[in-house]
Amino acid sequence: MTPSATVQLTQRRKKRSDPLPKLEQPLIALGLEGSANKLGVGVVRHNVDGTVDVLSNVRHTYVTPAGTGFLPSDTARHHKQWLIRVTQEAVKRAGLNTIKECTCICYTKGPGMGAPLQSVSLVARTLALLYELPLVGVNHCVGHIEMGRTITGAHNPIVLYVSGGNTQVIAYSNQRYRIFGETLDIAVGNCLDRFARTIGLSNDPSPGQNIEMEARKGGNRLIALPYATKGMDVSLSGMLAATEAYTKDPRFVPNEGTFVGKRIGGGGEAKMGKDSFANLGSLANGLNVSADGKHLRKEGGEKNRVILNGQSDSASSVEDIITPADLCFSLQEHVFAMLVEITERAMAHVGSKQVLIVGGVGSNKRLQQMMGTMAAERGGSVFATDERFCMDNGIMIAHAGLLSHRMGLNTPFEKSTTTQRFRTDAPLVTWRT
Repeated sequence: MTPSATVQLTQRRKKRSDPLPKLEQPLIALGLEGSANKLGVGVVRHNVDGTVDVLSNVRHTYVTPAGTGFLPSDTARHHKQWLIRVTQEAVKRAGLNTIKECTCICYTKGPGMGAPLQSVSLVARTLALLYELPLVGVNHCVGHIEMGRTITGAHNPIVLYVSGGNTQVIAYSNQRYRIFGETLDIAVGNCLDRFARTIGLSNDPSPGQNIEMEARKGGNRLIALPYATKGMDVSLSGMLAATEAYTKDPRFVPNEGTFVGKRIGGGGEAKMGKDSFANLGSLANGLNVSADGKHLRKEGGEKNRVILNGQSDSASSVEDIITPADLCFSLQEHVFAMLVEITERAMAHVGSKQVLIVGGVGSNKRLQQMMGTMAAERGGSVFATDERFCMDNGIMIAHAGLLSHRMGLNTPFEKSTTTQRFRTDAPLVTWRT
């Protein structure tokens, strides 16, 4: 389980026309999230003075072996196994004696994977009945947005929502979150995760985070990839296929031969797996390989020669070598450039100076940096959070659910279902003007 986050949020209501009714006493919500492989339970308190307290934020992630994804049935089984323990821990860290002290029980109604959603909603309904509390079904995407707005203090931003299952550019208008652009095929998180599986990166803590770490090893070597923006929409499947195709290229050195220290082109010592030497004669430049076949050493001697177990071969430029780090770096740069482009179009369309990045991929530092450069050029600013609030969590469900509850939008038990396709623009956002 990840450590709990006890954070005081000091954002106050800025307009007297705020439709939220004034509180006479603090309200507490328990939120359950389990739309994908991250199971989260959180407790949030809304105070009389308009501040919000995060009392607990407990999460447990279903991690599969490297090179594999997670199936709905297996993920649901994980949630059923851990949900009671995670809930008990969240209540304990929140300092509550019993769930009865809560004002309402909130759960993710959708979007997400069917079986995991159902396993969590079942527990939410049981808790609501057991403790005689109102039940609130929450749109997962709206939960991300409202948590992001509250954490960062962003007033009325263009929202870039990027996660494993969603990629959308959103703006608020007339009590709904309007989708200006989105992916036409796969989500950005799905794209990154699938490539992580292709090159065998670990799924712990998440494949997307490991892609980010790997990309930082790639220097500034940008490999050309297809770039597909269509208005405010993006298409990512072609870019993923093109990146995966480079792993079949003879120049590709797989992760079994991950370099340590400096990249080969920069000199220094590097380690490679034994199998990576099959085509080394056509790849290395001025490198000597030790007799054990496991080390390369850049030397100032004769160029275009490589010695492998005493055998010499001709060699071309070392810059022809393509590493997993190069591909991770190039994939990130292209994907994020597309996201920045469509976000800028949305900013220009509505005249906004603020960008709020939410969703699991939103914690990526490179994405935040690129978006910040664009926003600064327009005289604007970017708002983002860290992994505690970007990654799927229970507090975002508790917070958005409590906002709905305060507006009288509870979920009747006969309608407390789940849906895999629950659009961001579907629910009414009555707590905003």
